[in-house]
Amino acid sequence: MAERKKRVNRKIKFEVSRSGIGGIAIVCFCIFLWMFLFGLWTGQSLLKPEPPVTTGFDAGSIRQEAPVIEFDDSKKSRP
Repeated sequence: MAERKKRVNRKIKFEVSRSGIGGIAIVCFCIFLWMFLFGLWTGQSLLKPEPPVTTGFDAGSIRQEAPVIEFDDSKKSRP
């Protein structure tokens, strides 16, 4: 019979110094601060939309205009 080999459990181990932990903490703080400020800016722009764009056209001032006249090329005078 073939012998079974025992599995060796290899564990991953990270070693970080105190200054490394401090650097990671500062980077995380800056990322969270940036996301917080970005969220405030986005929320302000969503809650307070800009006024709608107006064209200055008043629907009550429509007048009867003359119809558009189309010209026929065959009726042009040729020199």
